[in-house]
Amino acid sequence: MNILIINGPNLNLLGKRKPEVYGNESFESYFAKMKVDGVVLSYFQSNIEGEIIDAIQREGIDGIVLNAGAYTHTSIGIRDAIEAVDTPVVEVHISNVCNRESFRHTSYLTPVCVGSILGLGLKGYDLAIEYLKS
Repeated sequence: MNILIINGPNLNLLGKRKPEVYGNESFESYFAKMKVDGVVLSYFQSNIEGEIIDAIQREGIDGIVLNAGAYTHTSIGIRDAIEAVDTPVVEVHISNVCNRESFRHTSYLTPVCVGSILGLGLKGYDLAIEYLKS
């Protein structure tokens, strides 16, 4: 099984940006420790909306774990890309966006994803992978 993890804007700054919200560990460090039997994991991060859309449309992917960052609340293009592919997508957010600013309470992506995981830190990625694997 091939699972692609996609992180959106500013998630390249994990471990540095707002550690009180996002923690002290970089995603690259966390990803290096991720091992799931029977799953080939790949990782892509971009601050550019079109590149994220291209990644969603990749062939040969069995599942996607997507943290679209701020694009969650603004990108109809990413929403349309998720809806256009047959690949199941699990939306992940490190923080509980429902406990944050009101503009973060709306996700354009949730209606087209198979599920969402909020506020469980980096562990949310593991949970999303376990769901897709099952």
